[in-house]
Parts: sequence; C-alpha cells; structure tokens
Amino acid sequence: MANIDKLVHAVSDFKGSLNGQTISIHGKDYATVALRVGILRRNLGSALDIISKIISIDKETVVMQADIYIDGIHIATGHAEEKRNASKINQTSALENCETSAIGRSLAFCGMISDGIASAEEVSAAIEQQDKKVQKALSDLNTVKSSAAYQKWLTDHTALLGDLKSKNPPAYEAFKGRFTLIKKTLTDKGVLQ
Repeated sequence: MANIDKLVHAVSDFKGSLNGQTISIHGKDYATVALRVGILRRNLGSALDIISKIISIDKETVVMQADIYIDGIHIATGHAEEKRNASKINQTSALENCETSAIGRSLAFCGMISDGIASAEEVSAAIEQQDKKVQKALSDLNTVKSSAAYQKWLTDHTALLGDLKSKNPPAYEAFKGRFTLIKKTLTDKGVLQ
C-alpha cells in the first residue's frame, strides 16, 4: 500500500508542477517524458524502477515495452512502435525514440498525464507524419494531367484532408492556400475547366 501512496503523492506533485513546464500543441498542453520522469524520480527516488525492453527490432521497425515498478511492485506497462523512415531523427535514433515513447506511455498509465496519454514527443511526431502526408499530397496534385486524375486525387485524399481539418485547423488553412494556388495553375494550364 505504501507504493500506491507514494505514487498518489508523486502524481499530485506532478499536477502542481506543470505551470509553464508543458509544451502547447494545437491548444493542448503536453508534458515531456523527461519532465514526468524527473518529477516521479524526485518523489520516489530509488523506489522507482523503469525497465524497458526491445520487443522486436529490424531494419524498418522498433517495438519496445516499458514497465514501471515502485518498491518492486509492478504498476504500469507501456508499448511503442517507431518506423525508421518516419523522420530524419528516426533514421538514426528510432530505438531511442521508441524507448522514450514506451516510457512515456507507461508513466501516463501511472497517472503522470497532463492532457492525454500521448507525450509531447509523440504528438509532435504524429504532426510531422501528417505534414509529410500533406506535402506528398500537394506534390502529387502538382503532377495531375487530366480532370479524371484530379478527381482521383480528390478521392484518394479525402480522408487525409478531413482528418487534417478536424485535428489541425491551422495546418488545414495553410493547406487550402497551397491547394488553391495549385488548382489555379492546373486551370490556367487547361487541365481543369
């Protein structure tokens, strides 16, 4: 029971320590894994044990698990997966990013959360991936050579754009500006009527 009391105290300290310590992403505040580990370690000292292990690793993907123990009692588990081609950082550090994400998720399951289970690092990575998809979609639109190809492009990207509009309105507005310019160019070239 003492380990649960320690955790409750640590979570309370964490919630009281967030002022100015979080990263705002699209209006939500996220705590970094480093901040969460630091506060938990400050409260629990050597009673805290974080054990991470590789579940699988190959040239494309890393999957890790992180377990949180307090006084030797298992408290939470978190898993994460990283694709090596997901970002420039992952090309050299997918293992490290995956470990951080797994630890962040296990800490969130302990109650060390500010605005959701995802950490600031995970949210930033997801936004970067979404941005890459949007940039590729715009690049593909630039290569459209016919009205039928344009209609196919619209069909192929409806889900992506709907997701962007609902989850990231500022990015959607930026997309609309670029989309309008490309569409005007296609109209000027006679591709669209």
